[in-house]
Amino acid sequence: MFHDIIEPPLQHMTWLEGSVNVPAGFQTYAAEAGIIAGRPDMALIWSAAPAVTSGLFTTNRAPAWPVLLTRKTADEGLCQAIVVNAGNANAASGPQGEQDAQIMQKKTAQGLNVPPGWVAIASTGVIGVPLPMNKVVYGIDKLLDLWKAHTPDDGKKASEAILTTDLAPKVLAAELDLPEGRVRLGVMAKGSGMIHPNMATMLAFVTTDADVAKPLQDELLRHAVDHSFHRISVDGDPSTNDTVLMLANKASHVPVKTPEAISRFRDALTHLLRQTARMIAADGEGATHLISCRVQGAHSSLDAAQKARAVVRSNLVKAAVYGQDPNWGRVLAAIGTVGDGFATDHVTIAIGPVVLFRQGIPVDFDESEARAAMGHREVVIVVDLGQGTNVEEAWGCDLTERYVEINAHYRT
Repeated sequence: MFHDIIEPPLQHMTWLEGSVNVPAGFQTYAAEAGIIAGRPDMALIWSAAPAVTSGLFTTNRAPAWPVLLTRKTADEGLCQAIVVNAGNANAASGPQGEQDAQIMQKKTAQGLNVPPGWVAIASTGVIGVPLPMNKVVYGIDKLLDLWKAHTPDDGKKASEAILTTDLAPKVLAAELDLPEGRVRLGVMAKGSGMIHPNMATMLAFVTTDADVAKPLQDELLRHAVDHSFHRISVDGDPSTNDTVLMLANKASHVPVKTPEAISRFRDALTHLLRQTARMIAADGEGATHLISCRVQGAHSSLDAAQKARAVVRSNLVKAAVYGQDPNWGRVLAAIGTVGDGFATDHVTIAIGPVVLFRQGIPVDFDESEARAAMGHREVVIVVDLGQGTNVEEAWGCDLTERYVEINAHYRT
């Protein structure tokens, strides 16, 4: 579903089919627990060896119980398994929610024969409803049975098991040549609605067989997330459950230590998560278009990023894209709400190849050509502030009637 929006790989990098199971030493399993009828709704990601772990989590002040528990695992720095359920967020669920999260962690750890702290948990779905623990326990038992039987890995079912309103899984893998050898990275994510920067509402799991030290991995993940998941907005609502976890299990025996290796690995990880962010934005609830906004000519990267995010989160811009209405005034208004001031007579705005507003003066553009540019799957908005050299991007989607239909009946 997303092949048409995946950008070319960077130098020293090759895209591969697959998911978090592509790096050496990782396997995935899926089970139907009955939380969501008729489909896989629980997944297990397993590393054959304890993996160095980094994590970033929601900034929402009402974090879900799985977030609070998994933060400890990320802080302590080692993880060997991730168990995920869809259909229920285990958020705002009272003291019982905390106990349920702990049961998920401890039961999985016992079955895998690893310390409880080496098991991360994640949940996604409806807020404020108790976890159906009889179904969750049943699902964990099924996952453990698959693991114990050495059942062949099934990355496709695992990627589907973590979805909620998503139309398709967000998966991708890559091989990267470092001076010291070859490593692989994989990602499996979900996210469709309740998405807004810091962080986008999503679950994302990243694996690599590289040998990366914990402090460096923390730094690299933060950089990659700042340039990917923090740049998307579907509806302006950060979630209670946002989680990004990265596991590095050293199975390749290739270290990421030298300046050249670190640079290549950082760029590849960022590029991988950039594609994941674009997939999430493109699969926004009810969306028909991916919106990419590039702000260039800014005084600073921060200002460019803030303005790009303002454009993709503007409901007026989103509605205009849905209607294929080249209303550049909405873009100008959006960039004026955040960041540094600017001189309007220096600003140029284009949609695709069609310039609509040049250095403060409206352009007599061809309406049919502009509408055609807005008919593509990816609608590209370019804003040149004309006052610097910094360039940043953000991604969102159009706003349709279908978004309202999905969210009007999400719980009922």
